[in-house]
Amino acid sequence: MQTSDLAAAARVPVSTIRFYERSGLIPEPDRSSSGYRRYPEATAARVRFIGRAKALGFTLTEIAAFLALSDLGAPPPIDGFLDERLADLDRRIDDLLRVRAALVGLAERPPVPGNCPVIDALGATEVR
Repeated sequence: MQTSDLAAAARVPVSTIRFYERSGLIPEPDRSSSGYRRYPEATAARVRFIGRAKALGFTLTEIAAFLALSDLGAPPPIDGFLDERLADLDRRIDDLLRVRAALVGLAERPPVPGNCPVIDALGATEVR
């Protein structure tokens, strides 16, 4: 598939595909006889993974480590990587559960002027 096809399949701009290629997150593809990039179908799943991982708060360095683990079976080269990510995920889960509870409460009773349960849930609770 050509760059524009890959971008459409992965739901990202063409510039993102080129950036990921320059960054080494996706391998440089073969080129057709006319010079067009020809990506394998599997590259779309890889680009979608990168986008989802970014949305979940992973850095490009961390994403590259996951990709290396997948491609080479090599462990992530970041000291304490797994412990830090697990602690961060636990914090995010706690925050999301507080927001969920606040939204459920908001759905069950009308809002009070000057009071937002979501702000209260995230602002009044200390983060571990």
